[in-house]
This record gives sequence, C-alpha cells and structure tokens, in this order.
Amino acid sequence: MIACSTAAVDETRALGGAVAAVVDTGDVVVLVGDLGAGKTAFVQGFAATLGVTAPVTSPTFTLANRYEGRLVVNHLDVYRFDCPEEVNDLALPELLDDGVTLVEWGDTISSALGAEHLSVTIRFGAGDNDRSFELRGHGESWQRRTDRLSAALEPWASPC
Repeated sequence: MIACSTAAVDETRALGGAVAAVVDTGDVVVLVGDLGAGKTAFVQGFAATLGVTAPVTSPTFTLANRYEGRLVVNHLDVYRFDCPEEVNDLALPELLDDGVTLVEWGDTISSALGAEHLSVTIRFGAGDNDRSFELRGHGESWQRRTDRLSAALEPWASPC
C-alpha cells in the first residue's frame, strides 16, 4: 500500500497525473471515496497527463465518458448501479481492451473488473481541501510497477 496526502485540489490533480505516468493500455484504476472526495479531480489530472485537452467531467448521469489523448481514457461512474450485473450495460470488456479505464465507485463492481487493477481510496482530511490516499496494486502487473508508482508519488508520500 502507498499512502499519500494532498492539501489542495490542484495537488489532487497532480497526484492523478503522477499515476497516469505509470499506466499502460488495458489498465484499470478503481476510485473509491465519498461524494466530493476528489475522484473526478484525480481523473482530471490523470487525463491531462495523457494529453486529454477536452474538459473532464463526472460521468454520473452518462455512466461513461471517453477522452482521446496519448492513450484513450475511459471514465466510468457506477454510483447508481444496484448490482454488479448492471456493468453489462457498459460493454466493459471492450473498454478494457481500449486505453485506460478509471471507474468511480468501482468497488461496487469489483467482481466484474478482474484481478489486475489499481485501487485508489480517497478520504477527507482535517482541512477543507485536505485528502488522504491509499493506493493498492492488485495483480502481477501492478506488483511489478510498485517501485515506479512509489517513486512517482514521492512528492505526496505520507507515513503508513
């Protein structure tokens, strides 16, 4: 587990960008956190690092947004899903083969995401804009990248 913290929305975006620097096509990033914790801000920084120039917004009502950059960024929000079977409506297997997929509230459909993914848990901190992050790589691919990910996140590192 990698622990990080930020004190401003721009720092959360920058942290998302640092994670984007170590992703590959086919990767899945699961974002977990309360409403307003910073999941979309994280995705905004992530997408910007991958060359996305379009405005990145929450896909709460559209369920999925797709952005073109150096890699395709698929941004999903499954907050309104009642059960993992609803993921079939998203054509998830096709998305996973094309670009990088970030799933807000992805813990609710974890059984559909497979073993290979990075989970990012975001929690509110003491100050209005303070956030703490726990990043956990799941699967062999992420285990091989743990050192690279830790190095990329060093500016925001917190003691475990």
